[in-house]
Amino acid sequence: MCRATDLRTAVLAKNDHGAQELRAELAARRTAMVNLLSSPGSGKTALLEAELTLARERGVPVAALTADLATENDATRLARSGAPVRQVLTAGLCHIETDMLRGHLDGWLPDATRLLFVENVGNLVCPASYDLGETLRVALASVTEGEDKPLKYPTAFGLAHLVVVTKDDLAAAAEFDRAAFLDHVRQVNPGVEVVFTSARRGAGVGQLLDRALAAADGEPVHTPVMAATAPADREPVR
Repeated sequence: MCRATDLRTAVLAKNDHGAQELRAELAARRTAMVNLLSSPGSGKTALLEAELTLARERGVPVAALTADLATENDATRLARSGAPVRQVLTAGLCHIETDMLRGHLDGWLPDATRLLFVENVGNLVCPASYDLGETLRVALASVTEGEDKPLKYPTAFGLAHLVVVTKDDLAAAAEFDRAAFLDHVRQVNPGVEVVFTSARRGAGVGQLLDRALAAADGEPVHTPVMAATAPADREPVR
């Protein structure tokens, strides 16, 4: 058991070192990375497509990298925005790590990119422990997933700089209890901002882009309590 713990600590330490280097490299070129975490089917691809499209309309240089175990379906969808998009196939790995990310960015990411959106593998467990060098970490949940998602996945929501609720147009049909959800978010991540969106209807689209641009311009992001109290075997988000 001790050996497994030591190995996990070593893997996370190596990843964390790489994340710090990548963060510094991106900062030097004035690029901010946004790491999007959610479970499968949350609607993050639909929302990201809408945000990329809006960014292009506003003249904001953006790019997106999307990760999946298989298929290039999400990259095809995101490319409809007109933004540069690259698909990462993880070959069964449930998350992406800094070295993997860097390998796909080298020689591809346009020099003028202001925002790089990384759509992580659909999984609220493994990706939560890996810092990718992001400026802004966002945890997403749809109203159809239930109000207790933050309590079930406290690391993913507890280390987020921003929480986004998707598919809000289905809230009534899903009998989504907004007050309960907000209370559960506060329990794991006091003070974090929660925004509500519906990519289908366009409601709330642009809020993620605005928060990302603010972070890119150096405005302070929320500091999760969990990041300051994370145990040694889980690297906090910087």
